[in-house]
Amino acid sequence: MARSASPHAQPPGATGVLVFADGRVIWGEGFGHEGAAVGELCFNTAMTGYQEILTDPSYDSQVVCFTFPHIGNVGANAEDVESAGLGALGCVVRERVTPHSSFRAEDELGDWMRAHRKIGIAGVDTRALTRLVRREGAPNVVIAHDPAGQFDLEALQGQAAGWSGLAGLDLVPRVSRQKQETWGGGYWQLGKGYGRAEWKDRPHVVAIDYGSKDNIFRNLARAGAKVTVVPARTSFDEIMALGPAGVFLSNGPGDPAATGAYAVPVIRALLEADVPLFGICLGHQLLALAAGARTVKMHQGHRGANHPVKRPADGAVEITSMNHGFAVDNATLPEGVEETHASLFDGTNCGIAITGKRAFGVQYHPEASPGPQDSFYLFEKFVGMLL
Repeated sequence: MARSASPHAQPPGATGVLVFADGRVIWGEGFGHEGAAVGELCFNTAMTGYQEILTDPSYDSQVVCFTFPHIGNVGANAEDVESAGLGALGCVVRERVTPHSSFRAEDELGDWMRAHRKIGIAGVDTRALTRLVRREGAPNVVIAHDPAGQFDLEALQGQAAGWSGLAGLDLVPRVSRQKQETWGGGYWQLGKGYGRAEWKDRPHVVAIDYGSKDNIFRNLARAGAKVTVVPARTSFDEIMALGPAGVFLSNGPGDPAATGAYAVPVIRALLEADVPLFGICLGHQLLALAAGARTVKMHQGHRGANHPVKRPADGAVEITSMNHGFAVDNATLPEGVEETHASLFDGTNCGIAITGKRAFGVQYHPEASPGPQDSFYLFEKFVGMLL
């Protein structure tokens, strides 16, 4: 990982650069989209699913450092996309992206990233970069790619230093659907792709889209629900007019306290109406805020596909997929809110249930994609509440 505070130290052939707000510079080989973007640097430890990660809307305004060195080796395809044109700004990888080796590939990762305006930098010591984030916290950076290797480092540093960061930032309007949609996709099967869901005699779930991964809706359908997806700013009255048996609160990017300015009153009204609720990630955090808890910005966040979570009620451990930089402060959970899951890495809150209500949420991603499927039972639990 080469660092420099001067453009004169640019290594020969460097066409990609990561510029920190404090002036540190990391050079590499650019790929994907040409241009520059400002955001928060984070790291993800998953060994599979790079395309699903890059298209997860929860990564809006973030650059992902992949700790697994071989990114791009299975190419890219339309089936592994989790959202349309949304997700991370780009990524930093250790090895140069080589031609794919997978019968499912429809495109090379670099070409796919170029088409989806995501910037990549290869040839970086991602182990050292990950240690930096763990030590100092998630920094503000600019990621840039220019095939000619022409970079104005002073301007890029100014852009990184001038960015507000994720704290206090509501990013949901950038990634939420703008129109109501009836979800029709089914579960994926190798060689068959995604099937179509059947809606006859199924309980109706209204899913509020704060920046959701599509696999969540597929799992709701797989568990036996009919799903209608609505924009993040849909009102309580508009939701109730759809006649929901239950309401799902999706994942999404940004600071939950900022999004809570308009989301929390709706969720509180749903709680008062005794509508069954299930929240994932940002949706979990918003449910906690509605119940009277607070959220905090984490030092480095949790992002990966091997995070152990313990259920205090029975001592069982689930291996989960995670992606969050904010967390519910478990010290602020009020009376009547039970902690149902906790991280075995650092003890942070990973699940709540509200006493006397059919309402619960988890900080992790039971829909996986990528990751283990230990927690699919949560979708069955929610749909079972509606029958």
